[in-house]
Parts: sequence; C-alpha cells; structure tokens
Amino acid sequence: MTRSRRLLSVAGPFLGLFLVVAVFSLSPSVRPYFLTGANFKIILTQTVIVAMGSLGMTLIIVSGGIDLSVGSVVALTSVVAASALVKGAAPWLVVGLSMAVGAGIGLVNGLVIGGLRMMPFIVTLGMMGVARGTAKWLSGNQTVSAPDSPINDLMDLHDPTRLFPLPLGVWITLSLAALTAIVMRNTVFGRYIFALGANEAAARLCGIRVNLQKVLIYCVAGIFFGLAGLMQLSRLTQGDPTVAVGLELDIIAAVVIGGASLNGGSGSILGSMIGALTMAILRNGSNQMGWPTFMQEIIIGVVIIIAVGVDKLRQGGLRIRGG
Repeated sequence: MTRSRRLLSVAGPFLGLFLVVAVFSLSPSVRPYFLTGANFKIILTQTVIVAMGSLGMTLIIVSGGIDLSVGSVVALTSVVAASALVKGAAPWLVVGLSMAVGAGIGLVNGLVIGGLRMMPFIVTLGMMGVARGTAKWLSGNQTVSAPDSPINDLMDLHDPTRLFPLPLGVWITLSLAALTAIVMRNTVFGRYIFALGANEAAARLCGIRVNLQKVLIYCVAGIFFGLAGLMQLSRLTQGDPTVAVGLELDIIAAVVIGGASLNGGSGSILGSMIGALTMAILRNGSNQMGWPTFMQEIIIGVVIIIAVGVDKLRQGGLRIRGG
C-alpha cells in the first residue's frame, strides 16, 4: 500500500497535467490553436516566472515554511534591475544585483524567522508590504522603462510561429531546476531541508543547526525570486512596482499541485515544475476558451483546494498506517 501511495504521489502531478490538457483539447474550436507548437512556446514562456519562483518556494515549503512576499520581491527586483540598466550598469552586474536583492530579503526573512522563532506566515506577510512599498519608493510609483540590453532577450520569443527555438529564459529555468533537484536529493543541505520539514524538534536534537539552515534556505530561495524578477523585467521590458500582485499564490499553488505538503517534509522539484506548467496551461486554455478572469481565478482556487485536500488525505492515511 505504501508503494501505491508513493506511485500516486509521483504520478499525481502528471495525471493532473494530462487532465488539464485533455479538457482544453475537447473543444473543436480551441483544439486547432491550443495543440500547436506556437502555443506551447507561449505556454512555456509564461511558465518561466512561476517556475523560477517555485524553485525557491519548494525549498521553503519542504522545510516547513512559507513565503508570502514573493510577488513583492519580484516587483522590487524588476524595478532595481531596470533602474540599474537606466544608469548604464552592465547586464552581468544587473543579474548579480537582482540575485543579491532577492538574497538580501531572504536573509532578513530567515534571520527573523530562525533567530526570533516567529511564524513564517507573519514575517513574510510583513515583508510583502515592505518590499512592495520599497519598489514604489525607488521608482517614484511609476514604471521604469529599461533600455535595450541582452536581458531583454531572455524572454524573447524570436520565431513565435514555431516551438523552437525556445527563449533562453526557458533553458535557464530548466537548468536551474535540474541543479536544484540534484542539490535536494544528493547533498547534506538537501537532506537537512527534508529533515526540518519532517520534524524540526528531532532535527535540532540530531545536531542540525536549525536557525542557520532556515537562513540559508530563505537566502537561496530569495536568489530564485530575484531571478524571477529579472525574467519579469525581460518579459515586460520595464520595471513595474505594481506588477506580480498575487504571484505568490500561483507559486504556492504550483508547488502544492506538484505534490508538496504544506506541513513540510515532502515535495520535489519535478513536481513543482509540472505544477507550474499546469498553472500556465490553465490560464492559457481559459483565455482561448474566452472565459473571464474571475472564472480563471475560481478554477485555480478550486484546484488548490483539491490539491491540499489530496495531500491531507495522503498524510492522514500515512498516520493511520503508522499507528
């Protein structure tokens, strides 16, 4: 029975993805446009920002935490990067600056959560306002138009009529996903992440420096959030302090749909990437079906509730078996 649950946990995100694709493929008016290389190129490009954020959020959720400040961090890093480009900074420096801003915010979150033992929900909720307000202050509450640079090419479709070549941002996200998966499964740091989420008290008794690990986890996640902001800048070619409102919900949904438990201790990078792709297909298919935005939000909300419900059933089943 344990093997069956494990198989369902791994296959679940793929089954969900297949179901979503199948639903939108049923419509004869949508199918000719939906099932095309050009459309899947758009979907993959739209997946990048949520997928990049999901890499960081997976680390946090598996460790038993949560981060509600992602959308604001993405907006802030896009503004900082755009402002740096306006001032003539080199593209490589802008990339480093974006990562540093994200890591800095993660450092603050990690220090407060780990050092003061405050709830991640409350800390990151406060950081959501701080980061968003800082973005508006730095930009004068206006969008910052970035000059032409190689950063703009990260999300450029180039030939929008065919699947290949894919934008560079897609390849960067896939590469980082593979690297993060290896780190989570084959390094001491990765094992500590699972240990914290499974039982923090036991991890502390085993000699794991819990507070330090939390700081590292939020810092690494912040780097991914900073890169997501850079991708946002590339997509819009401007830094917008009002962008990415609610993005954290899409990212959390992607991680949960991918099989991660909000109780911590379980999850995978592959599952989160499939979850991010599912979210992008839901939005793309809904747009092609002509469904209004509020309908999309309702559907995504229902999907999140179902995913959390499935996780609760799975966790409950495991507890019953263990007892």
